[in-house]
Amino acid sequence: MNDKISITLPSHMVEALNERVDAGAYETISEAVGAALQALHREELSRNALLDAKIREAIDDGSAGIPANDVFDRIERLHHNRLKTSGQ
Repeated sequence: MNDKISITLPSHMVEALNERVDAGAYETISEAVGAALQALHREELSRNALLDAKIREAIDDGSAGIPANDVFDRIERLHHNRLKTSGQ
């Protein structure tokens, strides 16, 4: 089932859609928008897979991490230095 919706897009996006339809890449603007949403979905799946792999790599990494106190101390020093240089 297809549902009809109404959206507002910037002029340059409408022009890009029209160009693709005029060039014959898609039969309708709806088809072009659908293809764009499918591409967005594929991109999100790819990014999520990459993030999952990076998280798994970090979890499986046997090397010693940085102690939390050291991290917080460094953040506090950076924050303090930024406050000093900004004059606050």
